[in-house]
Amino acid sequence: MLLILLICTIVIAVATLLPLWRHPHWSVRSFDFPRLQLAVLAALLVIAQLMFLDLGRPLSWVLLLVAAGSLAAQLWWVLPYTPIWPKEVKDAPTPDPERTLAILTSNVLTHNRNAEALLALVDEHEPDILVTLESDKWWEDQLAVLEGTMPYSIKCPLDNLYGMHVFSRLPLHEPEVCFLIEKGVPSMHAFVELRSGEKIRVRFVHPAPPSPTENDESTERDAELVIVGRRVADNDEPVIVTGDLNDVAWSETTRLFRKVSGLLDPRVGRGFYSTFHADYRILRWPLDHLFHSHHFTLDSITRLPSIGSDHFPLLTRVVLTPVRGQDQEPLRPDDDDRNLAQEIAQSEKADKKNVP
Repeated sequence: MLLILLICTIVIAVATLLPLWRHPHWSVRSFDFPRLQLAVLAALLVIAQLMFLDLGRPLSWVLLLVAAGSLAAQLWWVLPYTPIWPKEVKDAPTPDPERTLAILTSNVLTHNRNAEALLALVDEHEPDILVTLESDKWWEDQLAVLEGTMPYSIKCPLDNLYGMHVFSRLPLHEPEVCFLIEKGVPSMHAFVELRSGEKIRVRFVHPAPPSPTENDESTERDAELVIVGRRVADNDEPVIVTGDLNDVAWSETTRLFRKVSGLLDPRVGRGFYSTFHADYRILRWPLDHLFHSHHFTLDSITRLPSIGSDHFPLLTRVVLTPVRGQDQEPLRPDDDDRNLAQEIAQSEKADKKNVP
């Protein structure tokens, strides 16, 4: 039993410490994802050690302290995404329909052909904006029925898993499709005009992940997030960034994005709202996100039922309330964060000036 607990302790400790190494290879960055699962395993390991180890031996205490330290480290990353943590974004007062914006973000999975399920969710929830990721020409044709009620759109059908479409009930101004880092990996940028007549900047992103089947390293994903975040920070305008970031809410890269952009995460203090993987309950984490500036407060955030994709759709309703939201505090960058952001951008020769 001692040998088994020793091996388990080493595995948990390595899985906990490895992400602290800032190496961008997918084999390192993948350990950013299962922190909740690793926290559960570390807690079970601590219980097993208390039950089976001879606590009169120094080695037993070493193993117990390592396992407990691993548990504490994992909890440090994930506890902010539970209701025990203070909310980063205030609850909206009685929502003003004229200043409310509902965005439904859905990674549809290119080869999924259950468009009816997504259309049913749009019909039921009536979002102001629908963002689809991984949508190809087939999906574009199926979603064309929305154009009667959502006449404003931005379209970029691709069959490489990075197609993107935006359908809106509200007017979209100055729409642009950009390929900021990689050819074939678009982002979309526009202003949306609320019913009140006020305009807000919206940015839709879906950077490629580090994985054995795509990019070997995370530098492309990280660079796109960094330059979008730095561009956001240039203006004190109401702004929303949403999409499938191919990164979890608690990763160092996502935290860096929040720091350099000054945007807020409505998940903090509310819940995980894990959107991937839809088919595996014990292997889920939050990959689809919506971040916004301090000008907004939150009406609701909801993970919607499966549409046959490997991602659940995410529906977020925010309200433009700049007075109420002005004292909401984002994460603040320090010099190390700024230097890291600069290093990441330079690694891909990426410039925020290329972001509209």
